[in-house]
Amino acid sequence: MSSHSTSLWSPLRQPAFRGLWICGGIFFVGSGMQSMAAAWLMVELTGSSFLAALVQTAVFMPMFLLALPAGVLADTTDRRRLISGALMAQVCACTLLTLLVLGGWGGPASVLFLVFICGCCTAVLTPAWNSSVIDPVPRDEWPQAITAVSIAYNAARAVGPTLAGLVFAQLGAGWVFAVTVVTTLVMWESIRRWPPKAHPPSKLPAERLWGGTLSGLRFAWHSRMILAQLVRVMAFSAAGSALWALLPVIAQRLGTGAPGFGLLMGCLGTGAVCVGLFLGRLRARFGMEVIVGVGGVVFAAAMLAAALTQIAWLVYVSMLFAGAAWMSAMSTFNTATQASAPQWVRSRAVAMHMVAALGAFAMGSAVWGAASDIVGLAPTLCVAAALMTAGLLLARPMPLRMGALHEVTQATPWDELFIEAEPLPEAGPVAVEVGYRIAPGADAAFLDTISRMKAPRRRDGATFWRVYKDLGDPSRYVERFIVTSWADYLHQRARATMADQALETEVRTFLAPGETAKMSHYIAER
Repeated sequence: MSSHSTSLWSPLRQPAFRGLWICGGIFFVGSGMQSMAAAWLMVELTGSSFLAALVQTAVFMPMFLLALPAGVLADTTDRRRLISGALMAQVCACTLLTLLVLGGWGGPASVLFLVFICGCCTAVLTPAWNSSVIDPVPRDEWPQAITAVSIAYNAARAVGPTLAGLVFAQLGAGWVFAVTVVTTLVMWESIRRWPPKAHPPSKLPAERLWGGTLSGLRFAWHSRMILAQLVRVMAFSAAGSALWALLPVIAQRLGTGAPGFGLLMGCLGTGAVCVGLFLGRLRARFGMEVIVGVGGVVFAAAMLAAALTQIAWLVYVSMLFAGAAWMSAMSTFNTATQASAPQWVRSRAVAMHMVAALGAFAMGSAVWGAASDIVGLAPTLCVAAALMTAGLLLARPMPLRMGALHEVTQATPWDELFIEAEPLPEAGPVAVEVGYRIAPGADAAFLDTISRMKAPRRRDGATFWRVYKDLGDPSRYVERFIVTSWADYLHQRARATMADQALETEVRTFLAPGETAKMSHYIAER
């Protein structure tokens, strides 16, 4: 593999990407400061492990609730307006949180509620930002651009909590929240200066929110690559959330106070940044499965270290390795997902990755926090480490890989519709039949090949698919699928990739000499 394709610095030569990357990093620092300050403030206010862990739930649960609808909006509307509006709402929520805490009126309920509102704003803007930040970068540099974004995020995990610990100790939580207002405004300015690329013009009717959500879910369910990546990241995140959620409790047990809690998070971020500098070369040399497998084992070992020892320096060192392991695995999952989705669904793929990773993280945080209150910190972390290791067994049934270019490049439909009058977009359901007269003796091979058409047909919009044999003419087969509406059928045709067209070409090689595939369209009347 060329040095160009594995160089971390290649995407940073693009001015627009570099500007968005820097301002995004500043925003991530503010978010990290807010999370740390809210978690430690909860410890001071209540002394409850469960409520401290709920801060992580309040930050990340909105991703589970809102990320997929936000991904639909990012794929179908103006991404600049979507991101800017969410940032302005977040500025208002952060400002209110700052004023309440500085005035001494911020209790556990109000802090959790406003952190949840900020999480909702972040959930709305993140699919659009993640899918647009790499737009200025050539596709062969996307893995390095995604890694660079992950480095910025994890550097913020190092800088943000450490800085927040210092500010918290000297000035209090209110001034930490005030800094997040400024960092959010920096992010807003970057979107104004380097707006996302507009969606390509289309003659097709825009997808609605519910229909777009269903099409995104359908795509993930029927795409083996995307489904494997989502299941794997969910398992990794659910087990790993124990360490992140229980960091305040670990710091409290070590007796290090707020600065020590910030340093623990800082060590996680520092480890992530260090491995990110050469992650591209490691991934190119060893492959995705090795990176994820080693990352899981190392992260599990770090949880065991935090569970079984109270030697502060040893816990800090284990956090460095845990951060490196987390970064390696999560960046690999993210790269695989974005590189395996066509343009029409890429924001939704990002959103589903977020739902899988952060939804599992949010729910896992609550479970591990409750378990720690019931059975104690050490047993909880030991169980989480065992589950992290067990999750690596998913590699065999659900292997990871990145989509090839022809698998994500949309192709021009090659069959004319040949209809007398085009229905209204909402008319339907629509039934489509493709007839094939097969060469003698090719039946079994034809059926094996056309069976592979089921996944792309269902993935791109069909609610039903089946192949029938003509009882009056045994050489004739009919492929039949149903789409909800005429608009959905037009979208399905436009979503076919070059790989899908190659498969259709292979299916047609079984036609008898002189025969062509005959397509018919039917629309429901009753």
